[in-house]
Amino acid sequence: MRFEDALFNWLQIHLVAEARPEDRAAIDTRDFFLEILTEDHGISNLHIHTVDDTMIHLRFDKDNKSKLQMFPREAGEQLLQDINENPKYN
Repeated sequence: MRFEDALFNWLQIHLVAEARPEDRAAIDTRDFFLEILTEDHGISNLHIHTVDDTMIHLRFDKDNKSKLQMFPREAGEQLLQDINENPKYN
């Protein structure tokens, strides 16, 4: 899986898992993407650094350097919004 895809997927499901701590599937899926990122792409210390009006800023370490990756906030929060708007998931 491409790095950017795995990172974006981790972000979306991380937001779901944080908002729905009882959702075991979300937590397991977040951990799956984190495993891909750590084992296949060699990153560590992944976390959401900042959320502003338009962007979500992720920080992580790769190749002994601190890195920053940003995603549009609307795109990052879309999965959670879709789940919340679908009654069969609530």
